[in-house]
Amino acid sequence: MVTAPDYRMHVGPADGFDRMAAMQFNLLTHLGLREHHDLLDIGCGSLRAGRLFIPYLLPGRYCGLEPEEWLVNDGIVHEVGRSQIEIKHPTFDANRDFKLTAFGRQFDFLIAQSIFSHTSVRQMEACLSEARAVMRPQAMFVASYFPGEDYEGDSWTIKATYRFERIEALARAAGLSCTPLDWPHSDFQEWLLFTHPDQAVDRSELTSSERMLQLESALVDMTRQRDQLLNHPWTRLGMRLHLLKMLAGFKAREVMRTIRRKS
Repeated sequence: MVTAPDYRMHVGPADGFDRMAAMQFNLLTHLGLREHHDLLDIGCGSLRAGRLFIPYLLPGRYCGLEPEEWLVNDGIVHEVGRSQIEIKHPTFDANRDFKLTAFGRQFDFLIAQSIFSHTSVRQMEACLSEARAVMRPQAMFVASYFPGEDYEGDSWTIKATYRFERIEALARAAGLSCTPLDWPHSDFQEWLLFTHPDQAVDRSELTSSERMLQLESALVDMTRQRDQLLNHPWTRLGMRLHLLKMLAGFKAREVMRTIRRKS
């Protein structure tokens, strides 16, 4: 049995390290993340998702908040590579109080994977308040949490559960809207989307089930268009002419080889 390195085990089940990274990357690109956007990875850990986001984004676009600096350092050494850091120039901060304003910039996307699943209400309030301060008008902030009865502790814990209504109320108090997202999570958590209340987003299109229906419909249309194109008389004529051209080229090469042999 191969033992996973500490930096991987520290951020969750080691056998899901790659899968959870892919889920985060796919979620944000599904929501519209592109290489020119600014991304804040809250609790970036050992760069589980950062190893995908950093190469993808343009230089200077990735920021990571992680109080355990050794995790980031190990992630750089073993997952991202020093040369990638020199090329992409990500920014990291190690404050423990969710001071997202410490980066001194605004963001298009924020993600907090398995952070609210360990925090107290006070910490969540601080994170949401700071998030609102650094979110551009059309920004999207996605976070995962464990649904259940509200955790009443006042500090970090192994597992904190919350009712959606409680988190929604905390978001409203911070000046944000909160919407559930239908997106898979490998740890029985659920995803939430936080936006500015006046953001013009059709949230019905942000769920994976709705998106699958859209993609299936688009696939049917594209298949029908392809079949119409392939069966068009001009297309069939063009395919025949292309075949004749290939045969003519083959014959010409045969003739040239025969001439070279005789000469």
